[in-house]
Amino acid sequence: MSETQTAPAAPAAPVLDTVEHAASTPDVEQPWAELGLKPDEYANIREIIGRRPTIAELAMYSVMWSEHCSYKSSKIHFKLWGENTTDEMREKLLVGIGENAGVVDIGDGWAVTFKVESHNHPSYIEPYQGAATGVGGIIRDIMSMGARPIAVMDPLRFGNLHHPDTQRVLPGVVAGVGGYGNCIGLPNIGGEVVFDDCYQGNPLVNALCVGAMRVEDIHLAKASGVGNKVILFGARTGGDGIGGVSVLASETFDEGGPTKRPAVQVGDPFAEKVLIECCLDLYAAGVVDGIQDLGGAGLSCATSELASNGDGGMQVELSLVPLRDASLQPQEILMSESQERMMAVVEPKHLEQFMAITDRWDVEATVIGEVTDGEHLVITWHGETIVDVPPRSVAHEGPTYDRPLARPAYLDELNASGTAALAKPQTGDEIRAQLLTLLGSPNLCDKSWITDQYDRYVLGNTALAQPDDSGVVRVDEETGRGVAISTDCNSRFTKLDPYTGAQLALAEAYRNVATSGAAPLAVTDCLNFGSPEDPGVMWQFRESIRGIAEGCKFLGIPVTGGNVSFYNQTGDVAIHPTPVIGVLGGMDDVSKRSGSGFRSDDAHVYLLGTTRDELDGSEWAHVVHKHLGGVPPQVDLTAEQALGRVLVEAARSGIVEAAHDLSEGGLAIALAEACMRHGVGVTVDGLDQLGADADGNPLDVFTTLFSESSARALVAVPAGHAAEFEALLGDVPHARIGVTGGRDLDVVGHFSVSVAELRSAHQFTLPAVFGG
Repeated sequence: MSETQTAPAAPAAPVLDTVEHAASTPDVEQPWAELGLKPDEYANIREIIGRRPTIAELAMYSVMWSEHCSYKSSKIHFKLWGENTTDEMREKLLVGIGENAGVVDIGDGWAVTFKVESHNHPSYIEPYQGAATGVGGIIRDIMSMGARPIAVMDPLRFGNLHHPDTQRVLPGVVAGVGGYGNCIGLPNIGGEVVFDDCYQGNPLVNALCVGAMRVEDIHLAKASGVGNKVILFGARTGGDGIGGVSVLASETFDEGGPTKRPAVQVGDPFAEKVLIECCLDLYAAGVVDGIQDLGGAGLSCATSELASNGDGGMQVELSLVPLRDASLQPQEILMSESQERMMAVVEPKHLEQFMAITDRWDVEATVIGEVTDGEHLVITWHGETIVDVPPRSVAHEGPTYDRPLARPAYLDELNASGTAALAKPQTGDEIRAQLLTLLGSPNLCDKSWITDQYDRYVLGNTALAQPDDSGVVRVDEETGRGVAISTDCNSRFTKLDPYTGAQLALAEAYRNVATSGAAPLAVTDCLNFGSPEDPGVMWQFRESIRGIAEGCKFLGIPVTGGNVSFYNQTGDVAIHPTPVIGVLGGMDDVSKRSGSGFRSDDAHVYLLGTTRDELDGSEWAHVVHKHLGGVPPQVDLTAEQALGRVLVEAARSGIVEAAHDLSEGGLAIALAEACMRHGVGVTVDGLDQLGADADGNPLDVFTTLFSESSARALVAVPAGHAAEFEALLGDVPHARIGVTGGRDLDVVGHFSVSVAELRSAHQFTLPAVFGG
């Protein structure tokens, strides 16, 4: 280097964007649009805090005001839950909407908590980790209520089975669900697997968890008590799950900073298992005053929600957070969604015992702050203030939008295009062939290629699991008290009529729980829809919520909480509206549950409920004719209640050996599934006398077999209990349609097919696509 040359100047160290720095630099350009904020939202943030936000504050507001965290487009419609929840419905509801999960009293001092959430978009990007961390996140929601998780379920929806991208996404999702749940040691007791072209670019990965606790052990997410310590415990914080907040680590603010972080979280189920046991020990010791899991929005969510729910402020020193990536910037630490982390509020007198318990479980725990007597959430970085905000403005007082809504114009034509003109099979051989076709179709085929990857019986308390109508798990090993859960939604019905379709989903889940012998108690929902900026989608959403709320009021079971997932669409094409409904029911003794399959010869087989000419939106129309149109089946909630009472009482009395709801594929599929479950055949007669069309004319046998009328069930009763069972029925429409025995499904006078052939058609579909 010559004497006249000078060494290039070293790059200036980035300036920490403190509150003081923000106040003195009001005109700095900020990437609020890239972070998903609207111009008026950004202006509102500046108005709330009286200056421009720091980088860290902008990160917090942007993610906490997102659709995922703030429900800004949906919460205006949640008032329908409250308007339709009666005092009687609240009697067994211990914790309702607004907490991490709802809690229901099931008797004998026992409470259960359950919730379903979505992890749709991450599972499309990275199927294994997206699904795995979806399971992990819902488990921590249940843990944070003070409960031991006891089972999981997974309602899944994919695109066309034969599309290459489905063959990329599905195996990874299934492996992620099974891998995480199996490693933790939780049984997967049910769910759904649905295929439809509308989900091709937007698979739905919903995850449900149920947990049990004594009523007095319920914990809530709140930070109260000045001087109480804020403790972060569990896994260290890494750079995964940051997503859009990586904008804040770009050259906009720091030329030398890290570039894009991974957007999908990475899970460690073994760490979560240890965290579960550690939390349960902490609860048992009585050393936790408030608790919150770290899921969506990470520390931003946990700190702001705990402070917002408390009676004061909170101060946090962010540099104390244990990291597994030393390059993380303060805003990234706040936004990281690294898994297997919890935050607790602990009184100083309990701090030593809290730390002793976490040490015993080898769980890292760090005091990062405390509850203050102020009104703000204050976060510092090496002593310099980078966040100073009212916590409610972050966590609970974000924007609320009353989006435009309008009934889609296509519905008139769609509803007018029913199935009346579709060709129906005319002979017994044609009906037989179409039954076998449906049994092997993607939505009705055997799902054991998937469910065999899940451990359904770990912990030893599973009484029923897939392919039965609902999952049943024992809560109290001494008395046998337990719960049954089912998740359901037929999105073709909600596409045709979202109000009716949502009520049909509620009715099916309600009926599935009742067929097992459990009395329905409560509802959780995962509302999967397209863009809220589309008035047609918002109309679908509002109508679905209205249907669920009014249906729950009629049935007397409250909505305890759930999840909304918007923007499930490719370009301008949204998925079918898919409000997945989970119903939980209580059982005094799970040994008296009813399975869905015929078990012995000579049992009387009954069809309960009324069959109508209702093939619009059916699986038959979908599979055989690739047709969607018309109007969905009628909803009759009075009939559902009456049917449910009969099914529950019959199970408690021990007079039924099998009960199976009628839904997709109607009576034909229910009969076939009941035969295949344990290899017992059935002879069916008298179908020509069942049901009537709108004009009162008798239904043909094909329509009787494949109609998807609701409020119906198939029941097998040992001959010695037939009279007792019929005495229970009261006004419930019913017909004795056959007797079990042999190894064939024989519809007298029409067709006969062996159980072996049913199984052959039923079982080949998924292995043919995925191998094994």
